Amino acid sequence: MRNAFLNELYELAREDPRIVFVTGDLGFGVVEGFMEELPDQFVNAGVAEQNMTGLAAGMALSGRIVFTYSIANFPTLRCLEHIRNDVCYHDADVKVVSVGGGFAYGSMGATHHATEDLGVMRLLPNMVVVAPGDPVEARAATRAVVARPGPCYLRLGKAGEPVVHEEPIDFELGRALGVREGSDATVISTGGMLPLAVRAAAALAVDGVDVRVLSMHTLKPLDDEAVLRAVDETRAVVTLEEHSIVGGLGSAVSELLAERNGARARFKRLGVPPRFSPRVGSQEFLLAENGLDVETIGATVKSLLEPAP
Repeated sequence: MRNAFLNELYELAREDPRIVFVTGDLGFGVVEGFMEELPDQFVNAGVAEQNMTGLAAGMALSGRIVFTYSIANFPTLRCLEHIRNDVCYHDADVKVVSVGGGFAYGSMGATHHATEDLGVMRLLPNMVVVAPGDPVEARAATRAVVARPGPCYLRLGKAGEPVVHEEPIDFELGRALGVREGSDATVISTGGMLPLAVRAAAALAVDGVDVRVLSMHTLKPLDDEAVLRAVDETRAVVTLEEHSIVGGLGSAVSELLAERNGARARFKRLGVPPRFSPRVGSQEFLLAENGLDVETIGATVKSLLEPAP
């Protein structure tokens, strides 16, 4: 996803001199082409994310479309006050981009585990929150946030994520993508969990369970209609995210359903417990440690489809 984003932004910046890329001393090895060809649209702010955000807000208020970029916790949590007061309060055209959401930097410990960012950014007024599910969505999301004025948060994986969408997609901020149809249950995925959701649905199909998969690439604004259709048309709904179950996709869907009388489907959030991870390791290891695997998703869906005791 990282490379898909950078390549798309590079192409867009060639055509639009308003686009500026500000990095927190990250990405070297993949951003040199941008830096060398478009030096007036590239800034390395150094390991100083608060300054990076202030620079971005000032440039945005002067007519630029500014992207800030670093490892997931650093362009968000480290400079949260600056995003709130400088960017969101002024509705500035700043796009905060994080690379390595969730456990992508798992071996580096809790300081690099980005499991609260979606919830924190959802709270901010004027902020649009986007977490594409594969490289195809990442390219489309980059175009979409450039076109939309105002603050946006774009959460990416690290690199090497598989392509899920083999056909062209009709991407629109705030509108979920249907990846697979199903009538028994719905798995609503956000971010890099999409390939896992598709694999789990395929495994459940072998057992005769028909699962719908939605890619909820935009958490704010949420696609309320897609969620409510899933509740009305299937018997169970599961949210899947590489993020705390507090504040992210699961919370957004829960908030919607709590205010809707007569919701029929049973509901479960799958994500990370609201605690610091007691272990370090690869992304795959930490996902499995937190029950974010095909087996757990399948067992959860089946348990929701069983008759209530």
